[in-house]
Amino acid sequence: LIVYLFYFILLYIVFYLFCTVGQFNLNRMQKSGDVILGGLFPVHFFSSIPDLSFTSHFYVQGFRQAQTMAFAIDEINNNSSLLPNVTLGYTLYDNCVELGIGFRGAFSLVSGQEEQIILHNTCVGNPPVVGIVGDSSSTRSIAISSVLGLYRVPMVSYHDRQKYPSFFRTIPSDAFQVRAMIQILKYFGWTWAGLLITDDDYGLHAARSLQSELSVSGEGCLAYIEVLPWDKDTDELRRIVNVMKKSTARVVIAFVHESHMINLIEEVAKQNVTGLQWLASEGWTATAAVLQTTKFMPYLCGTLGIAIRRGEIPGLREFLLKIRPDLHHNTNYGNSMVNEFWEFTFQCRFAPAPAGWLEGGGALCTGQEDLENLNTEFLDISNLRPEYNVYKAVYALAYSLDDMLRCKPGRGPFSGHSCATLQSLEPWELLYYLERVNFTTPFGDQVSFDKNGDVVPIYDVMNWLWLPDGSTTVQNVGEVKGSAFKGEEILLDEDKIFWNFNSKKVTHVQSVCSESCPPGTHMVRKKGEPKCCFDCIPCSEGKINNKDSLECTSCPEDFWSNPQRDHCVPKKTEFLSYHEPLGICLTATSLLGTCTCAVVLGIFFYHHRTPIIRANNSELSFQLLLSLKLCFLCSLLFIGRPRLWTCQLRHAAFGISFVLCVSCILVKTMVVLAVFKASKPGGVTSLKWFGAMQQRGTVLCLTSIQAAICTTWLVSASPTPHKNTQYQNDKIVYECAFGSAVGFAVLLGYIGVLAFLSFLIAFLARNLPDSFNEAKLITFSMLIFCAVWVAFVPVYISSPGNYADAVEVFAILASSFGLLITLFGPKCYIIIMRPELNTKKSIMGRGSES
Repeated sequence: LIVYLFYFILLYIVFYLFCTVGQFNLNRMQKSGDVILGGLFPVHFFSSIPDLSFTSHFYVQGFRQAQTMAFAIDEINNNSSLLPNVTLGYTLYDNCVELGIGFRGAFSLVSGQEEQIILHNTCVGNPPVVGIVGDSSSTRSIAISSVLGLYRVPMVSYHDRQKYPSFFRTIPSDAFQVRAMIQILKYFGWTWAGLLITDDDYGLHAARSLQSELSVSGEGCLAYIEVLPWDKDTDELRRIVNVMKKSTARVVIAFVHESHMINLIEEVAKQNVTGLQWLASEGWTATAAVLQTTKFMPYLCGTLGIAIRRGEIPGLREFLLKIRPDLHHNTNYGNSMVNEFWEFTFQCRFAPAPAGWLEGGGALCTGQEDLENLNTEFLDISNLRPEYNVYKAVYALAYSLDDMLRCKPGRGPFSGHSCATLQSLEPWELLYYLERVNFTTPFGDQVSFDKNGDVVPIYDVMNWLWLPDGSTTVQNVGEVKGSAFKGEEILLDEDKIFWNFNSKKVTHVQSVCSESCPPGTHMVRKKGEPKCCFDCIPCSEGKINNKDSLECTSCPEDFWSNPQRDHCVPKKTEFLSYHEPLGICLTATSLLGTCTCAVVLGIFFYHHRTPIIRANNSELSFQLLLSLKLCFLCSLLFIGRPRLWTCQLRHAAFGISFVLCVSCILVKTMVVLAVFKASKPGGVTSLKWFGAMQQRGTVLCLTSIQAAICTTWLVSASPTPHKNTQYQNDKIVYECAFGSAVGFAVLLGYIGVLAFLSFLIAFLARNLPDSFNEAKLITFSMLIFCAVWVAFVPVYISSPGNYADAVEVFAILASSFGLLITLFGPKCYIIIMRPELNTKKSIMGRGSES
C-alpha cells in the first residue's frame, strides 16, 4: 500500500507538471511511418563535481542501442514477408539516466506531442505509439510503468509483470540473475560469501532475493551484507573493506553499478586486499572503465560474472557507418541525438553549439567526417548484449503487429469476433498479440513470452582474463539457462577459467564458514551464527551420517551402525547355539544324562529280580528313569535358533516331563509310607489303596493336570519366537516370548507344589525303620531339586539374552542329575560294586540291626 501510495502521489505531481508546464526540450531521434514505435535510451548521463554543478557526458553504448532499434525497424521495413505494405517509424528519447527526464519521455510517447493542449484541466491527444522498447534500468522501469500502465501501452523492458501486466522482458529478470549467481556458488561449492549492493531497487531486490533463495535451497549463507554509498564516502568505504578483510568469506558477490565498483576497488587497492574471488552482477561484469584501469587488475582478474547473452546482428555495422547528422533542422526538434554523437565523436561543434551538452570550443562540424577510419567503441559490434535484446524487443513488437494484421474479419479475438485495424489501432489490442508472439531470431534464439511476460532466461558466464601482454579481456566460459521443467542449468568450461591465484586451481578457492563434516558426524550449528557455521559432532550408536546434515539417521531395526558411524551393518544375531562352547557343553551334558539314564535303565532291567530293585517298587523306578530321560532330552529344545514349534514344545515338554518325574517320586514316597503303616497291626487297609493300579492312576492324573495347563497356555497365548533388542542395541537376541507369563508361572508353580509335597512326605518318612529306607534318598533328592529351582527364578529373570536359556537348561540338567544320582546312585553302587548286599537277608538284616 505504501508503494502504491507513493506511485499515486508521484503520478499526480507528474501529471500536474505535464499538463501545466507545456514545453519540453527533450533530446530525441525520430522517423515517420504508418505505425510508430517508441523507445527510451540512456544517451547522456550527468555527473556531479565538488562545486555542485553538473556536467553531461555522452554515453556511446546508449546511443548504439538507440541506433540498433533504428536498424531493426529499417530491416523490418525492407522485409517483404514481415508487415507487408506497412512502414514502421520510431520516436526515441534520451532519458539521460534520470528518472524525471525518463518520465518526460514516457509522457511524450504516450501523448504524441511535447506541447499539450489543456481543455478543462484535462490532457488530450491520442497516443501515437503502439509499443515502447523500455528503459534499461529496473528502478526507472518500475516508476515509468506506473504511467504507461494507465494507457496499457506494451513495453518490453525489465520489471515485475505481476504489477504491470502490459510489460514484457526480452532479457532475464533480476530474480533470475540472483538464481544464476546461486548456481555458480553451488557449482564450485562456495557456501560462505559476502554481498555488496547498491542502495536502489537493483541492489535491495538482489539482497532480498539472494537471502530468500539461499534460505530455501540451503546452498549457502551470507557472511555479511554491505550497502555501498552513492558518493565517494571514504570512511564508509574503508569500513566496508575492513569488514571484507576480517571475514572468513573469500567470495564476494557484488550487485552494484560501475561507479560504485570503481570507488570500492580503489579502497581495496589502497589496503591491498588480495585473495578474494569476485562474483560480478550484470551491472559491471563487462564494464570497460573498470577493465581499462590497470591498477585494479591484481585484485579483479579472475572475476566471474554474468552478462546478458551476446547475439549477432548482421548488417548493423554497415548501418552505423551510414549515420549522418541532420544539418537542416534545429537540434532541439530534429534528430538531435545524432548531432550530439557527431560532436562527441569528432570533438567538433555545430553552429550554434547546443547549450549544456559540449563544453568549450572546438572546430566546426561539417557532417562529412569519416566514421570508418575512426577507432571508436561505437563501431565495435563484437560484444552485442543490450543491443541484441533491443533488437529482439523491436522484432517482438513487429511480429505482434504482423499477426494482428493477418487477422481475418469474423474470426478475430475481440468482441463480436472482430479484428483490430491499423486505422483505429489501440495499444491494448497489440498487447493481446504480444502475449502470444513466437518467433526465432537470425541468431537462432526463440522468443516467446510466458504468463509472466518473460522469455526463456539465459545468461553468459564471463571471466576476467589477464593476458600475457598485461592487458585484460573478458571471455565467455559458460552459460546459465532457465527451464520451466528443470530449473536453472549451468554449463561451464573450467579449463578456460582464469583464477587469480598462484596455483590457478579452483580447489584453492575455498569459501566456507565450516568445513564439511566427515562421515559419521553431524552438524551442530554454532550459537548466534548463520547455519553455514557449525561444529561436527559424532553420531550416537545406532545412527549414521554420510552427508552434511543436522541429524544422524537411525539404522533400521535389524541393523546397527559400524564403528565409523557411516554405514548400517546387520546386527549380530545371538541365541544359544549348538556351535558355541556353552551350547556344546550343555548339549554334551544333556546327551550324557540321557545315556546315563539308559545305562541305569539297562542295569535295573537286567537286575530287576534282585531284592534291592524289587524292594523299592521296580515299576515306579522304571517310570522315573524314563521321565528323567525325557527331562534330559527336553533340554535340547532350548538350544538352537528359536522356531515356532520349538518355542511351543520346549516348555510343554519340560513341564510334563518334570511333573511325570516328580509325580513318580511322590507316589514312591507315599508307597514307602503306606508299606510302613501296613507292617503295623491293622495297617493292611492302608496298603490296598496303593496298589499298582492306584500308583499308575495317580501318576497319570497328576501328569494330566500339567498337560491341561500346557494346553490352555498354548491355546490362549502361545509362546512365539521374538527378536529382542533390549539387552544389547547392537545385537538381536533370538528368544521365545512366553506369550503369557501367568502360564509359565502356573507351570513352574505346579511342579514346585508336587516337589514340596514329595519333600515333605519323604522328610516325615526318613526315619522309618528299614534297612534300606528310600525316603532318606528322596528327601535329599527333593532338597537338591527345590534348591535348584528356587535359585533358578531370580537368576533366570536377571540373565540377559541367550544366557536366560542357558540358565534354564542348566537348571533342568542340574535337577535331573540330582535326582538321577541321589535316587539311583546308591542302588547301582550296591548292584555293581557290592552285590553281596543285594540280598533279601542282608536288606532285612540291616533292618533288624538298626
